[in-house]
Amino acid sequence: MKVTVVGAGVVGTMHAWHAVERGHEVVQIEREAEARGASLRNFGQIWVSGRAGGEELETALRARELWEGIGRRVPGLGFRANGSLTPLRGPLELAVAEAAVARDDAAARGRKLLTPGEARALNPALRGGFDAALYCERDAAVEPRTAQLALRAELLKSPHYTFLPGREVREVVGAGAVRDDHGDVHRADAVVLCTGAWLGGLVRELAGPDLPVRRVRLQMMQTAPLGEPLPTSVADADSFRYYPAYASAALDGLNSRQPQGETAAAHRMQLLMVQRADGGLTIGDTHEYEHPFPFDTLEDPYDHLTEVVESLLGRPLPRIRRRWAGVYAQCTDPARVVHRQQVADGVWLVTGPGGRGMTCSPAIAEQTAQQLGW
Repeated sequence: MKVTVVGAGVVGTMHAWHAVERGHEVVQIEREAEARGASLRNFGQIWVSGRAGGEELETALRARELWEGIGRRVPGLGFRANGSLTPLRGPLELAVAEAAVARDDAAARGRKLLTPGEARALNPALRGGFDAALYCERDAAVEPRTAQLALRAELLKSPHYTFLPGREVREVVGAGAVRDDHGDVHRADAVVLCTGAWLGGLVRELAGPDLPVRRVRLQMMQTAPLGEPLPTSVADADSFRYYPAYASAALDGLNSRQPQGETAAAHRMQLLMVQRADGGLTIGDTHEYEHPFPFDTLEDPYDHLTEVVESLLGRPLPRIRRRWAGVYAQCTDPARVVHRQQVADGVWLVTGPGGRGMTCSPAIAEQTAQQLGW
């Protein structure tokens, strides 16, 4: 079988990976020299802890298993089973964590409620004050800026894989056939469009104007090396407000009796933090849904994140080296993990995983392979 994958972000690259693994001839086309979108502009988290029970959690757990296996083959991914800690302050935050630990699927996520001493034994860098911490053992991380490059380097070892950068696919010219902006036609048994947040142009022509996917903008930053290990990923209790796995009467109480501060609420913020391979910290993030998105980044969210992180670390942050904004595609129905649609004869669109793209991409691609009979 011949497969054409359009897009070299993490979702597209995982589709190419699964196709090559099954012995198929794969051509992967990317309009940039390399992917530049949300697949690089994220935390690199394999984030199981907050996923909704049922299909979303099952997808995340399967993806976590696949990431670990691929990580053993491709050390350049930087896969590490680091787990996560969410420090808690006050009875309202603690109540949400207790409800999360009481869920039927808590064991599958590896959730435990820890004392401050137990949390610091896992992550001694957390020297700030807190009353308890929620631990999720199944969370993990990779290096987002290099993961696609490492996967592609491994794929290029196969004689069945071809990478064509700097080409934009412009039209479908027949069953399983697309033409790029060089005028070349690529014929295959299946074409998979993994175009990320690029929802205009050919995607709009094929899927129509009512595609149930929206674009979301975020702001993040990265520091200079911390100077010590941060062994786990770290979240704050505001993350409870944004992940469906924490929905409960206790969360309703937190939202009503202890609402977010002005800046956090205005920018729909949570703290997520991961240490990079060079020792720096990736810190975020904000959520913006209203179009048109601004072209600049705002300082208030960064100030808020800095304050929260320093209160947990009990020390000043290292110098900020990078700030950035990113845009990802998210299904408008939050219960859907991804939008997968046949848009032409032999052509499928796979988009809209939202903030789950890095976490779930190996399993999303595996599901595509199974559904298409690869």
